[in-house]
Amino acid sequence: MKSVVFILCVVFIVGLGTMPSWGYEEIPVSNGGTLAGVVTLVGDVPKPKGYNLVTLPDAVYCGRISTGTGWRLLQPFVIGPDGGFKNVVIYLEEIKEGKPFAYEPPQIQAIDCTFEPYITIVRDRQDIKVVNMDPVLHDIQGYETSKFGARVLFNVPLPMSNNLRKQDLLDGKTVKNRAGQVLTQPITMGKKRNLFVMQCGFHAYMESWGFAVENPYYALSAKDGSYAIANVPPGTYTVQVWHPMVNKDYTVTITPNQTTELPIAIDAPKGRLYANEVSEGTRFGMELLGEATIKPIVKRQTY
Repeated sequence: MKSVVFILCVVFIVGLGTMPSWGYEEIPVSNGGTLAGVVTLVGDVPKPKGYNLVTLPDAVYCGRISTGTGWRLLQPFVIGPDGGFKNVVIYLEEIKEGKPFAYEPPQIQAIDCTFEPYITIVRDRQDIKVVNMDPVLHDIQGYETSKFGARVLFNVPLPMSNNLRKQDLLDGKTVKNRAGQVLTQPITMGKKRNLFVMQCGFHAYMESWGFAVENPYYALSAKDGSYAIANVPPGTYTVQVWHPMVNKDYTVTITPNQTTELPIAIDAPKGRLYANEVSEGTRFGMELLGEATIKPIVKRQTY
């Protein structure tokens, strides 16, 4: 009897090792097609978010990128001269098998009080890296977000480099080796969630978004709005088009060894989009800094 039980256990364990995976499977794709196009914004570019620097820490240093009147801007809509919409995710969400899915943890920089890049493609249950390039403290707070609500993914301080002097950068000097310790953070999303936002707990205008994918069939639109996804197995798929201010779906059919064109036109949202906007004449003026001044020596922002 014991021998029978042992044999059954062995068969069960071996069976587990040969059961099909319900995740993405890499297979040869010999007749794949390509999905390509251009993402454009139709209409006027919305106003950016606006933050009064004197109400937040490190106003002088972070004001090296500002309007020159004490405001820091965050513009989610990066639009080229021909209407091309940068940083839009295009994702074929239903593909369960296909080309290799290589993943290298992306690195996000906190540099000049900005998170770069603004949009990052990540893989669930993998890592991202974050590094501080500033001589000021940043506190990175990551939240997954969806219609089900928010959940904290991480909340940690971002170390500064011991060799970096704030005054050098305030004097406009070019400084090499600005990087502090690189922090590695795991991304573990909840069920049916694929979005997270990272913010700085000290500087509210520092914001970066992550879009988690389950297969390698995605693209991030370039500065002219163009995108391309190659080696797609033939078939009909749902295309998810996402940006922090956009969420649309399309249906496409990919034919073997052909390029399927999918131009994506997004209507510009109208009206007030954010709680934070520039308000000239505010009672929290530059005079609150005393003798200190805010000089946009890295970039003078306009709106």
